[in-house]
Amino acid sequence: MTDRTPPLALVVDTNVVLDWLVFRDPSSLPLAAAIGDRRHRWIATAAMRQELEHVLTRGNLERWQPDVASILATWDKLSVAVEAPVSPPVNPLRCTDPDDQKFLDLALQTGADALLSRDRAVLKLAGRARPLGLRILTPATWAQTLAAL
Repeated sequence: MTDRTPPLALVVDTNVVLDWLVFRDPSSLPLAAAIGDRRHRWIATAAMRQELEHVLTRGNLERWQPDVASILATWDKLSVAVEAPVSPPVNPLRCTDPDDQKFLDLALQTGADALLSRDRAVLKLAGRARPLGLRILTPATWAQTLAAL
């Protein structure tokens, strides 16, 4: 990537963020590196941050002892805050899980390069998203495509 090439935009769902920032899943290393060195822009809305904060503080992750303040500080430092879509994008994809719709809407509204998810309800829309210019990928598949560049 040259200095003139703008970084590609990524939308990252909450479970992928948890794998990266809480569980320290090794498969998250390419994502952490690409966002950390600004080769890719992680775009997110306030609602997405609120969802992460809710998940971090509801008590289900006590076993991993997440440092909530540090995780949210990383979010604030590395993500690019954007406004949530005011209305659904043209030809919207509809997710069977309403909690995941915000990730699809943002990715389509902003023309994001990819939406990274492990959620089956989101991943099953990958074929219908492709003609709309959106790649819906698991982090591992995304990292493989990144390595091939």
